[in-house]
Amino acid sequence: MSDILVLYCSRNGTTESLAREVSRGVDSVDGMAARLRTVPAVSAVSEATEDTVPDSGPPYATPQDLVDCAGLVMGSPTRFGNMDSALKYYLDSTVGEWFSGAAVDKPAGVFTSTSSLHGGQESTLLSMALPLLHHGMIFVGLPYSEDALSTTATGGTPYGASHVTYNRKNSKLSDDEKNLARALGRRVARLAKKLG
Repeated sequence: MSDILVLYCSRNGTTESLAREVSRGVDSVDGMAARLRTVPAVSAVSEATEDTVPDSGPPYATPQDLVDCAGLVMGSPTRFGNMDSALKYYLDSTVGEWFSGAAVDKPAGVFTSTSSLHGGQESTLLSMALPLLHHGMIFVGLPYSEDALSTTATGGTPYGASHVTYNRKNSKLSDDEKNLARALGRRVARLAKKLG
């Protein structure tokens, strides 16, 4: 069994919901399994730290997860058209893995969520792709052969899966958003299997 690291940052649960759908897509591919991981919050107060193990949910990612995985699907809420600082902090901790080439030629995809229709989803997805390309990973998007990409009235882009809450609390994922997140997980897992 080969693992696909499904790494995400989520503060209100929406990006986590996408991560779980991506994981379902990964798990649907024979011989592949999702390794669901999150990252601790980053504080502006240098003395404040998160516990080393979260109270609930998946464990925190370590740089070793990047070494061990056959591929990666990474998600973050949109923060001014960019990824969340906690996810960036994790990526900044992987310089040793970059030097060793641990992620070279592994497939990688991205996903995001935001509260407004024009909240910077695509720029956030592209901002997450940049460090993955520096790692030598093979960027995987969503092709228009995915019917939901052409019909969705909610989230979804060719750069990766997305969700829009329209400023509502606890907005559930639409069927299109679920389908596209699963498709992204399947696509990365299938490519990792072919490349492995």
